[in-house]
Amino acid sequence: MKPSLVWFRDDLRVTDNPALRAAVDDGAAVALYVLDDESQGIRPLGGASRWWLHHSLLALRDELAALGVPLVLRRGPASAIISEIATAVDLGALYWNRRYGAAERTLDAGIKAWARESGMHAESFQASLLHEPWAVTTKQGGPFKVFTPFWRTVSGLDFREPLDAPEPGRGYTGRLPEHEELDSWGLLPRTPDWSAGLSETWQPGPAQAHQLLEDFVEDGLADYSINRDRPDLPGSSRLSPFLRWGQLSPFEVWRAQQARRGELGEGASVFASELGWREFCWHQYFHHPDLATANLRPGFDHYPWAWPKAGEHTDQPDSAAHDAAAHDSAAHDSAALLRAWQEGRTGFPLVDAGQRQLWHTGWMHNRVRMVSASLLVKNLGIHWQVGEQWFWDTLVDADPASNPANWQWVAGSGADASPFFRIFNPETQAAKFDPQKRYVGRWIPEWGTPDYPEPVVDLKASRQEALDAYSNLAR
Repeated sequence: MKPSLVWFRDDLRVTDNPALRAAVDDGAAVALYVLDDESQGIRPLGGASRWWLHHSLLALRDELAALGVPLVLRRGPASAIISEIATAVDLGALYWNRRYGAAERTLDAGIKAWARESGMHAESFQASLLHEPWAVTTKQGGPFKVFTPFWRTVSGLDFREPLDAPEPGRGYTGRLPEHEELDSWGLLPRTPDWSAGLSETWQPGPAQAHQLLEDFVEDGLADYSINRDRPDLPGSSRLSPFLRWGQLSPFEVWRAQQARRGELGEGASVFASELGWREFCWHQYFHHPDLATANLRPGFDHYPWAWPKAGEHTDQPDSAAHDAAAHDSAAHDSAALLRAWQEGRTGFPLVDAGQRQLWHTGWMHNRVRMVSASLLVKNLGIHWQVGEQWFWDTLVDADPASNPANWQWVAGSGADASPFFRIFNPETQAAKFDPQKRYVGRWIPEWGTPDYPEPVVDLKASRQEALDAYSNLAR
């Protein structure tokens, strides 16, 4: 019997994994994970994601070992590595669960065509989204641009039941192809090691994923519609990193909340719509592969956002010296504002608490994400792509769809975006959603002392400047 290869990507689980099930059903299953930073268009992982991946692969290896399925780790361009392994073990079949970015789809399509031409069975499956982005369209046949009709359509569909883990004992027992040690990849931070807070907060893998889901459905779902906006309360599910890395499937989460939806009503319904926003972000990314690098609304291409890391300037003609000096001064100011925002030193306690929570845990409460992003792009005048890149590097749940889509939502440049004039006031938001200042007090020990900085901008004046700049776009 020829072995079957299951290629893991963002689906690091053994339950509800149709690709793994297919390989095990064939018999002689062998698993592969490729750390591919080289294939064209693949976005390299950020630092927090690399930490999460390291620990997730350890957990996945143990899960697969319990099934008798070996896990091969390789680093490099996926197409070359899969071709090499196929020759080394004489593969009979190749399976994976689908990805939806343009570069990933192009890569996968090429590998599938090559495998079939080589006489192998090659098949992919739907596992990371409740719907296929190409299958959900407006009545005119195009992509949805507004969330409400999108979710009305998608939530009315039938979703399959989650799959159990395969039965053990049908893994490949022959000689394994060349593989690499996980530690050799250098995914963990060393000098300095900033990951202590991540380790205190998370245990990447199925155990914490399913425990958090069970606890949330039992204790958090009923009051979710009320508590989800309160960073001072344990109202969030904290499932986002496990969904991003596929340690939970959306089908598992959907069925878990559906089981109590009739009983709990609004809480379950609101939580289901949050799953819907995740789906909507991937719908946008599928139809707009440059979501992280281009405004979905081209008019925002002319908005005068600052780029603190835009690079050095070449020598200017004498006639431009004054303008160049002014530009350099503005660039210096925006760089200082960016550092204050990144380090949680803006003088706005809710934002600073969020940024410190992010650095310590690799996660930030969603309400605080919106407030923090609004301050950066509207009050500090810094391009949303700068903030998106910071979140990409520091969030354990940063994925290539939700991260840029949410930044564009706040900036006003995206699909079904928040209106530009909706500028979150961090002081009124703090009074409403952290009324006893428990969240701020937890993350800012020097708050209320002379060591805490003064606000870096005037909220009223910077708000007006942003609105004026926006009004000029239409002229």
